Amino acid sequence: MQQTVLDHIEQVAEDAVSLVLRGAAGPLAPWEPGAHVDLALPNWLTRQYSLCGDPADRESYRVAVRHDRLSRGGSEYIHRFLRRGRALDVSLPRNHFPLLPAPSYLFLAGGIGITPILPMLRAAVASGAPASLVYLGQSVASMPFADELRSSYGDRVRIVATRQQGRPDFAALASELGPGAVVYACGPGPMLAAAEDAFPSGRLYAERFRPAPRSFAPNTAFEAVCARSGRTVEVPADESLLDVLTHAGFPVASGCREGVCGSCEVAVLDGAPEHRDDIGAPEGRMYACVSRALSPRLVVDL
Repeated sequence: MQQTVLDHIEQVAEDAVSLVLRGAAGPLAPWEPGAHVDLALPNWLTRQYSLCGDPADRESYRVAVRHDRLSRGGSEYIHRFLRRGRALDVSLPRNHFPLLPAPSYLFLAGGIGITPILPMLRAAVASGAPASLVYLGQSVASMPFADELRSSYGDRVRIVATRQQGRPDFAALASELGPGAVVYACGPGPMLAAAEDAFPSGRLYAERFRPAPRSFAPNTAFEAVCARSGRTVEVPADESLLDVLTHAGFPVASGCREGVCGSCEVAVLDGAPEHRDDIGAPEGRMYACVSRALSPRLVVDL
């Protein structure tokens, strides 16, 4: 973890605030557009937020947090109780949503989904590639960084207040894509579902707030062999691998517990994991919060 101090907190939409976290012990770890961090809150909760500042700024990180009316305690604490000067631990950045080189870009953002998209747009424009953003929200007042985007990028940015204008025609946008153009999207589930229907799958990269609904075979029990410690733990059908490892005393980090943040990644040395995450585990890895085993036995590097 990295030690930071909350240097600045600012209202950036009617229900969203921006936090600037300054490194307490020198420069912070580098990051690239699309990265997120775990923020350890003083109320013992850890939450994941996309970095939305400037990757060239090694002195501070910027994140934005919408006040979720069904908050499990994270966004509510930040909005109601967090104050400037508070010391906060922040993880090293992780990136499961990297910006890949392309001849041109279309970015789609919905509400707080602007956070990973904002530094992507900045990087794409700096590279000289044609890039544009379609930014959706119920109203302009609800859309973080709307003024910043309009002043910085002008006609490259199209802001759509859906309560008055409705959702834009994604099929029409798809028909206008140039050769090799790619689409990056982040926002609510219905927006991403519409984007997946409209844009070719090989050209659309999306990041979700919540995992997409999917069906799996019923859970079965399996055995997890912890290679380094020589211990074997039984994972029953009604418990996750993450919970069993935690109860057995293995220090596996965890964050979202929904298969979207990647903090509980473990290395698999043998056996066949059943990947149930929403981000795509690398070869030889699995996310212990949701993924299980297709084989009766997994060997993990713990």
